[in-house]
Amino acid sequence: MDLPRIFTIRESSHRLHNPITPGKLAALGQALHLAPGTRVLDLASGSGEMLCTWARDHGVTGTGVDISTAFTGKARARAAELGVADRVTFVHDDASGFVADEPVDLAACVGATWIGGGVAGTVELLGRSLRPGGLMLIGEPYWRREVPDQETAEACHARGKEDFLLLPELIEQFGDLGHDVVEMVLADQDSWDRYQAAQWLNMRRWLDGNPDDELAADVRAELTTGPAQYTRYQREYLGWGVFALMGR
Repeated sequence: MDLPRIFTIRESSHRLHNPITPGKLAALGQALHLAPGTRVLDLASGSGEMLCTWARDHGVTGTGVDISTAFTGKARARAAELGVADRVTFVHDDASGFVADEPVDLAACVGATWIGGGVAGTVELLGRSLRPGGLMLIGEPYWRREVPDQETAEACHARGKEDFLLLPELIEQFGDLGHDVVEMVLADQDSWDRYQAAQWLNMRRWLDGNPDDELAADVRAELTTGPAQYTRYQREYLGWGVFALMGR
């Protein structure tokens, strides 16, 4: 049980595996007014940056769950580095269907709603771990503007334009699911650049060190076409944000 290696090659240097910068992550934590001792469950927690920095800055406690052995190892190392290993725990497991043993104050899935089969399923999954009146965080892409054709949608790693909504429609979807949007932090194009462009350097350095690896041809093809595709399509059409929800 693990992520395909291509993911860890692309994001080997990343602490944040989504287009959110450290500054925006810190701003989100401040905006939520997190009290010391807030109990957090973070599904698909990646390298643990959200839990670790919020434990350091706000005194939260909690558990992160991720299917990647590499990212889980990085999360544990980050917790030790920041001196919060006594407050946060990272579990190597499939986050799909994971439910906390006891209700938590904040349940999060930041950028991996496939674990619940989409937004609606992930909201339902997180709700199974959340105490009444608790906060839920969902990270999700949306279209910045109308997508003109199937080619553009696929170039943004969607099966079709129906995969994502425009931002107002996504906000309305949360309401239709019985939740109020009470805070949000949105990526901008610089956030996307920092997330996406860092992958290119990771891939190039990996290629230089692993020219005979079985994945070398795939990584080379992605590095050759990826930057132009990103700047032509994804940077222009795809947005992303973290949305704080409370049940009605």
